Amino acid sequence: QVQLVESGGGLVQAGGSLRLSCAASGRTFSNSVMGWFRQAPGKEREFVAGISTSGQSTYYADSVKGRFTISRNNAKNTVYLQMNSPKPEEKAVYYCAAGRRFLSRLASQFDHWGQGTQLTVSS
Repeated sequence: QVQLVESGGGLVQAGGSLRLSCAASGRTFSNSVMGWFRQAPGKEREFVAGISTSGQSTYYADSVKGRFTISRNNAKNTVYLQMNSPKPEEKAVYYCAAGRRFLSRLASQFDHWGQGTQLTVSS
């Protein structure tokens, strides 16, 4: 079991930067593929970024590639999402999730979820 708690959301200006954190508890964090998803009002939850168990491999949605960076620190049981130059349309609740399948972009393949943190991007 992995329990996840996101933090770091808030208001950021378009073109600015912000880092989200997700603290995990439970002994299986280092064995979990981690991902970030987001959900805007009235829209389905969508994949943002994923990272392998070791942290050596990452993958991204095309829309954020080159602007967002996912990373993890297994010693601290934490995964991060560094967001550079966010756009107003990226306002959403951001969720971290733990799963077992690397390169998965499907929410259904992630087993554990945090409660989410709100990001608002002002223009």
